[in-house]
Amino acid sequence: MGILNAIMGNSSEVSADKIAHEFEPILIEGEVIVKSFKLIRDMFVFTNKRLILVDKQGLTGSKIDFMTIPYHSINYFTKRSASLLDLDAEILIWIKGAPEPIQRDFRKGENINDVYKALSTYVLA
Repeated sequence: MGILNAIMGNSSEVSADKIAHEFEPILIEGEVIVKSFKLIRDMFVFTNKRLILVDKQGLTGSKIDFMTIPYHSINYFTKRSASLLDLDAEILIWIKGAPEPIQRDFRKGENINDVYKALSTYVLA
């Protein structure tokens, strides 16, 4: 179902073992990946210390932006569900000191709830 979810624009959970080699160079001592979700080429990676947003850019995806957000820096976050006219759902994350939120779009579907729940789990802990 992971391939179908990616094609449809829905997030799909990815095992930490599958992506560990890609993140090993940027994880600090004692940091481990606890949950990760893939959205076509982009990812939400939750570690025991921070949220890493991965944005693969360009046609080939060879340019990759790894944005680190410490959980304590997140002021608040919202989930906007899809509607009949707007097929995309969004997660918006407001960071301390930043005037505009970080926004990630999801296609209509239930999987945004998995990412929102993980975000709630780690930010509110």
